[in-house]
Amino acid sequence: MTIPDRGDRVERGAITLRPSTDADYDFMRVLYHSAREEEMKHFPLGEEQKQAFLDWQFQCQYAHYREHYPTCDWRIIEWDGKPVGRLLIDRWSDQIRIVDIAILTAARGAGLGTMLMREILEEGRQANKPVTIHVEVFNPAQSLYQRLGFQQVDSSGAYHLMRWSPGHVNTAS
Repeated sequence: MTIPDRGDRVERGAITLRPSTDADYDFMRVLYHSAREEEMKHFPLGEEQKQAFLDWQFQCQYAHYREHYPTCDWRIIEWDGKPVGRLLIDRWSDQIRIVDIAILTAARGAGLGTMLMREILEEGRQANKPVTIHVEVFNPAQSLYQRLGFQQVDSSGAYHLMRWSPGHVNTAS
C-alpha cells in the first residue's frame, strides 16, 4: 500500500474518517500487527508464530471492543483515500472515551494523530466533557497526550487511564 511520504505534513482536507465495515477487518488486523511490530521484536518466536499470536490477540481485542463498547463509533482514517488507521470513539453522557486510535507505522510522524486528537479535544471543550483514553504504559504516544494536557488519573498495571479536562488550555504545537 502506498501512502503519502512520511516527510509530508498532513492537511485536514487530505484526511477523512469513514465508518468501518466488515470489509475493513483485514485492514484493521494488519494495522494491529503494525502497532505491535516493535514489541514483537523482543520475543523469541518464529515469524509464523508471531503472526498467529498477533492474529489471536487482534481477534480478542476486536471481540472485546464489540462487547464492552456497543455504542462505539468505529472509523477508518484515510489519507488521500488510503486507509492508514482507525479511530474508535464512544460518546457517553459524562465523557468522550477514545477506545482506540491506531495509525500505520509508515504514516506516523506527519501530525495526523495530533490533528485528530485536537479535533476530539475541541469536541470535548464544546460539549464541556472530559476526554479519556487508556494507554499502555510503554506506549510512546503518552508524551503526545501529556503535551495535549492529558493527565494520568489511574493505572491498572499494563494501562494508564489518562484524562483531559475541558478547562485545559493547550499550549502544545
